[in-house]
Amino acid sequence: MASHSGKKVFIVTGGASGIGLGITRYLITQQHPTLNPAHIAIFDINTETGSAVVSSLQEEYKSTSPSATISFHQCNVSSWESQAAAFKEVAQQQGRVDYVVANAGITEKGDLLEKEEKEPSKPVLATLNVNLTGVIYSTKLAIHYIRKNGSTSSTKGGIICTASNAGIYPFPMAPMYATTKHGVVGLVRSLARPLALEGIQINALAPAVIETNIASSHDLFKNMIITPMSTVTRAVEILLTSSPSPSSNSTTSTTTKPLPETTILTGKIAECHEGNVTFAEQPAYVDANTEKNIEMFWSLGYA
Repeated sequence: MASHSGKKVFIVTGGASGIGLGITRYLITQQHPTLNPAHIAIFDINTETGSAVVSSLQEEYKSTSPSATISFHQCNVSSWESQAAAFKEVAQQQGRVDYVVANAGITEKGDLLEKEEKEPSKPVLATLNVNLTGVIYSTKLAIHYIRKNGSTSSTKGGIICTASNAGIYPFPMAPMYATTKHGVVGLVRSLARPLALEGIQINALAPAVIETNIASSHDLFKNMIITPMSTVTRAVEILLTSSPSPSSNSTTSTTTKPLPETTILTGKIAECHEGNVTFAEQPAYVDANTEKNIEMFWSLGYA
């Protein structure tokens, strides 16, 4: 394994386009003292696009952000073997992994409600494989490598998963997509408490409508209220720097049960809507006995 350069090492899956590219640009240009200088490893399935994006970003920011470095790693996030190899490559080249943005995602594939005259066809699970299974793989690998870091402040590192506001509300036009994003929200909220004991953050972004290439047609956005990429990157900054109070035009966050003794910001679902970043509240327990049972599972250490 290479010696550590002193830079914070970020992995961004799906970092060559859309929200992932917006986050990559933010990480290159950010000047936060605990995150800078940075190395950003872009994971993308498309080698040609990924390599071209790295070259373009290096040229664009060589004067304004000379300390930031970027690399591209071909990766199919729906494949455990592909992700594991890409993570290992980054760790070997950079000496460590500090933060992972599990962002890669695709839109709805197939139609669960399709009317079929003959036998029903098997559902298309591509969206599930990328948006949920891929995020689980990224999270598992991130935990493995971040655990190796010594804690220099209140945290060893962190994970940000890209969910969606379709992971908070019903989304009837894309039920498989909504299923994956609800799954990401549940994953983040459920992992926050045990990971906090190890000094590892995990949070999620839940953007509203962002105009990206994930949509089948840009005509889709004509009548939509669009959220700018700057709102997403502000949410990323809040989550990475553990700021408990989002900046202007933001509401506060509550959790039903306090996390263990920790100062890190974790278990948050940052809803990004228009110019606002709002921490979505987790559902309250329906009654005291339900809460008691959940806490009993936690105290027993198994379920």
